[in-house]
Amino acid sequence: MIMIKFVGGAKKSFSTDMMNIDKSDNSIKDLLDLLLILKPADTPNLDVENILIAVNGVDSSAIDGKLTKIKNNDVVSIIPVIHGGSSKKMLLNISNKLIQIMEIKGHKQIDITYIDLLRKQFPKIKLQAISSKFILNDYHLKKILSLSIYSEKNNALLSNKFEMDILMRFAISSQISHAINSVGIKPKENFILIAVGNKKTLNMLNKELAPTSVNLFSKDNTLFLKKYFKITDKHMNAILSKNALEDILIEKATVLL
Repeated sequence: MIMIKFVGGAKKSFSTDMMNIDKSDNSIKDLLDLLLILKPADTPNLDVENILIAVNGVDSSAIDGKLTKIKNNDVVSIIPVIHGGSSKKMLLNISNKLIQIMEIKGHKQIDITYIDLLRKQFPKIKLQAISSKFILNDYHLKKILSLSIYSEKNNALLSNKFEMDILMRFAISSQISHAINSVGIKPKENFILIAVGNKKTLNMLNKELAPTSVNLFSKDNTLFLKKYFKITDKHMNAILSKNALEDILIEKATVLL
């Protein structure tokens, strides 16, 4: 017997927040196939490509991804990651946290103090900035943010601040100073601004920053990230996933503690 916990929008897909299934020793992929069969026909669809799956509190991407085996008495949590927006702005809803993503064009006068000034201007918004070079795509971004949110809920942050946890996971470093120096804001370099707040305050932030924003994920950072984190083609070929590089980066970010 395994217990399935549905979080956020997944509850609406199954009209419940919990389900017991009398099957074990199957993979997560098998479980998802079964859940899609069991889902009531008159409920919202479950987007299996935009969910975080945790087994006994551990993100499955840090184990064997969709090939992770589920054993008897395991607890599996299904957490949807919902997103939308334009090419210059993305809105995510992860575990009932509304997150706005923007990419800001670098300028020689923009440095690490930029984020501190924004925090003073928008005190009700949690803000963090990550060098655009360290984010591969929206899949990578959503998974790392989900890790930080899940860690905050389970009192397992890498730092005493949620915002710093995000920085450290993208840097794949347990050292705060190293994380700041590697993935933090640098003059003349584009950066991704991550903002957590309510709809009203996020709209105010968007209005303020829209003139300096650019299209999200316009550059392919694959080669840079592989070289920086010393990830070889051999490492990637060992991962049975269409998102091999992303899954390696997420796994490294998950097991920092």
